[in-house]
Amino acid sequence: MSFLGLFLDKKKRVEIEPFLAISNGKEVFVKGRVVTSKRQSLPKARNNSLSNILAAIRRYSVSSIADVQVRITTGESQVEVPTDQDGVFECLIDYCKEERVQVELVGKEDYQAVPVQKSITRLGGKHGLISDIDDTILISHATEIGKKFWLSISKNAYTRRPFPGVSEFYHNLKVEGAYEVFYVSSSDWSLFDLIEDFLEYRNIPKGPILLKDKHINLKNIWKSGGGSHHHKSEKIRFLLSFFPEMNFVLMGDSGQHDPEIYAEIKREFPDRIRAVFIREVRSKSTNLPERDQMKDSLGFHFVKNTEEAIEIAQSLKLFQK
Repeated sequence: MSFLGLFLDKKKRVEIEPFLAISNGKEVFVKGRVVTSKRQSLPKARNNSLSNILAAIRRYSVSSIADVQVRITTGESQVEVPTDQDGVFECLIDYCKEERVQVELVGKEDYQAVPVQKSITRLGGKHGLISDIDDTILISHATEIGKKFWLSISKNAYTRRPFPGVSEFYHNLKVEGAYEVFYVSSSDWSLFDLIEDFLEYRNIPKGPILLKDKHINLKNIWKSGGGSHHHKSEKIRFLLSFFPEMNFVLMGDSGQHDPEIYAEIKREFPDRIRAVFIREVRSKSTNLPERDQMKDSLGFHFVKNTEEAIEIAQSLKLFQK
């Protein structure tokens, strides 16, 4: 159907947002969501707080479209899956050495969306870095709800600040150590484009971003990044399963249960986790006995800054292929 036809059609216009299409050489993991259409202007470094707040309102004004059928096609492989209550869909599809997947709506009379394509990123190698985002690479004050909320609505991808040295550290791992880079965060999918733009603007290596599926809107925007963080365990386990030949370094912070989550993963996959770095954002977040146990029995590295993490990584020879 032409764009003019879409305009004249009485069906409700919705958008397909494909977030991931990553391959291990055998399968492609595809993830995205279907939401009501939104008009979002590109952020600029000179935008003031009011402009950013209005952009945040537009970002969170969308509604998720549940229980619509989505068809994913690449080459001769095709899969159909429904969206869940948060408008999210995901599937595994056979890898056919194609460069893209196509995603379209099928079999729903009430909605109309333009089919979209997403480039397939094939990832391999021996090593991977799984990094948290808030208070690990991006200054977020996640343990202080008021500060975190104000930052999230009053700043944009170009005015949010990274921790010093993160770009150098991650580039050393990616280039010198040949690490694939993955990001797993409790932020919601509405922040996907902001995180992508932030990584590019701050020259931090890009990689697949896996976020929290729970839909956040204007009514519950203050919950963004909060609630249970168990989904991070699930997503890390997925990466370990999807890339069985890859060993990982985990990077997180002490503010939002990363030490407990990473300790669980380290105990479950002791031979797959090369090192664990925890940025200490507040001294009382991990009590002393647990902290010492994580250091002594699990080999965790609690660091105050990125420079300290780089020194430890050098001593562990993580920058060597």
